[in-house]
Amino acid sequence: MDPTIDPQLKSFVAVAADSHFPIQNLPFGIFSPTPREDPRVGVRIGDFVLDLAVIQDCGLLDSANLPAGILSFRFLNPFMELPKQQRRAVRLLVSGLLREDEPTLQEDENLKLRALLPADSVTMHMPVAIRDYTDFYSSKEHATNVGIMFRGKENALMPNWLHLPVGYHGRASSIGLSGEEVVRPHGQTIAPDAEVPSFGPSRLMDFELEMGFLVSNATPKGDPLSVDDADDYIFGMVLINDWSARDIQKWEYQPLGPFNAKNFATSISPWVVTMDALEPFRKEAPVQEPTPQDYLVEKDRHTFDINLEVHIQAEGQSEGLCVCESNFKHLYWTMAQQLAHHTITGCNMSSGDLLGSGTISGPDKGSFGSMLEITWKGTEPVTLPGGGERKFLDDGDTVTMTGWCQGAGYQVGFGEVRNTIAPARDLK
Repeated sequence: MDPTIDPQLKSFVAVAADSHFPIQNLPFGIFSPTPREDPRVGVRIGDFVLDLAVIQDCGLLDSANLPAGILSFRFLNPFMELPKQQRRAVRLLVSGLLREDEPTLQEDENLKLRALLPADSVTMHMPVAIRDYTDFYSSKEHATNVGIMFRGKENALMPNWLHLPVGYHGRASSIGLSGEEVVRPHGQTIAPDAEVPSFGPSRLMDFELEMGFLVSNATPKGDPLSVDDADDYIFGMVLINDWSARDIQKWEYQPLGPFNAKNFATSISPWVVTMDALEPFRKEAPVQEPTPQDYLVEKDRHTFDINLEVHIQAEGQSEGLCVCESNFKHLYWTMAQQLAHHTITGCNMSSGDLLGSGTISGPDKGSFGSMLEITWKGTEPVTLPGGGERKFLDDGDTVTMTGWCQGAGYQVGFGEVRNTIAPARDLK
């Protein structure tokens, strides 16, 4: 058994039972200790961030044979590109330093002061230089709901959906971090009774509850990845809010799919949870019927039991409303299938590529992963604390997504991706 995921393991750093960041997690991120200092690699433990650049400079990671300064870069990409066993060696060493029975860091007050920093005192940055972004459509429940709304029950799923992981290429340049404002976009929309479109701010702003995984290593152009080798190219996972302007999308999406309705903003959580930390929460993925093409058939078909929630809080209100409780395990197409399908043409991947799951909806209304579904195209509005109704999202609304795996007396979580909608810019 991997000693870093032992459920009995304890850290000398106090960690609450409901914290997302116990010693079994140790997610990686990029942070600055102060606004004047350069970004570097850190690991989250409870309410603290362990500065791995300091730890490496002190020689405490020497047995991992890391390149000099690799934990002082402003992105995780160079570290992600290391061989998996070398990355695991770092995780094992960090876990060892944080154990409750290990004195090296615990009893060195000067080193603790420099290396173990309160999480609320640091500045988080984009963890990875994202070279490219692909968004999939992997939830059967979500695809069925949307299909029913626009095509009826008899034609809910398109003919290709059960045979391949449907996806589209998103915009990497507009991916931002939790905490950043999301500006309501302008675009073309068309009223139900109109013959020509109008232009203005989107009126049907929506969130999409997603998760994404980051590609660790580049693949050669022309060489597809086997579905059974795909896991070796997945570094870790983040939460994603893939914002959507539904009225812009309705007008533009035929025949080539979403464009301006999706390119204005995608938000991710700052801490990358490794696949090693998620291993205890592996479970069988949903049965696929019909059996997909051979290149998508997995010898070890699995997913992960990750609880997900979405909360909406109106501007000026002290309390929000939980509008969605879902789970990553509902997805029909797995991460390995997504990556294998993406490369089957010979499409090459780069270190830091982000692949999104698509909206994660469960089997009932309380688990639907978008306002489009929750309010059923705006026909069933929700009521927020304070009395305000929402069919879609208003300016000033804050959307918070969170996700965690529940262990025996501990959680392995992702923190949150939390963003507020700002009014559309004045174009005059």
